Amino acid sequence: MTTAPTRRPAVLVGLIGEGIGPSLTPALHELEGARHGMSYVYRTIEISSTEASPAVVGALLEAARRLGYDGLNITHPAKQTVMPLLDALAPSAAAVGAVNTVVFDGGRAVGHNTDVTGFGAAMDDALAGCARDRVVMLGAGGAGAAVARALLDREVGDLVVVDVDPERAASLAEATGARHATPEALPRLLGDADGLVNATPIGMAAHPGAAVDLALLAPRMFVADIVYRPVETALLTAARARGCRVMAGTGMAMHQAAEAFEIFTGEHADRRAMLADLTDLIAAEAAGVPAPRDQRKGEGE
Repeated sequence: MTTAPTRRPAVLVGLIGEGIGPSLTPALHELEGARHGMSYVYRTIEISSTEASPAVVGALLEAARRLGYDGLNITHPAKQTVMPLLDALAPSAAAVGAVNTVVFDGGRAVGHNTDVTGFGAAMDDALAGCARDRVVMLGAGGAGAAVARALLDREVGDLVVVDVDPERAASLAEATGARHATPEALPRLLGDADGLVNATPIGMAAHPGAAVDLALLAPRMFVADIVYRPVETALLTAARARGCRVMAGTGMAMHQAAEAFEIFTGEHADRRAMLADLTDLIAAEAAGVPAPRDQRKGEGE
């Protein structure tokens, strides 16, 4: 008598946000799902900034729950809007006041923030042993809030938040116990800093360049960038040339996705394989090749 093969679970998840058409997240999740033998479907749900009201986001949450979604990733402009609509928050989300992952657990919707843990895990991988008494972080937006929490969780002694918007920098500094400054103070701040973190969009293909005068980089400091498309930003190229230890944004992006996968499925993600997948996806995108989705799906899916 033969035993029927174990049937792996079907998983349906999605991403709510603005401008998410080019996202590599669906392919990254589906490739990992295929490794686990799952029927794993990841859909994108586009909304505009003007649609990101509690009423619209709440309606999307309810529709996803009714349609049998296992969870959702949430990105700009709904990371804060979604919070009061949830039944519970994980500590990572409560700590930064933003949610980027929602899991439907029975009748409850629970919010998580994998930006915090994603950056932290990437820092553990790439920058272990680096001095971190004083770190300067560029950017006080949603990503900056998550990165600031991860840095403080890793015993950064003196964190200085720098943003072109003084009020936003001051608000984040007050919420985290950091200091804040304007970009004009960077020459002084970087004179004795152990590390520099770019948590702004500057360096992306749509926002080329660097958020800091590259002449201010010194070999003693580590330099981390959350931008991962392109992987090698102008900031990282200059930092490598000066002998700095560097951390590319791919590590954070992979760990974010891996943790979300684990939250959605309850199974362990193969992070090394996911990093290889992400690297391949970015290279394929640069070459103009369509992202390879789960090849087990039919042509009509």
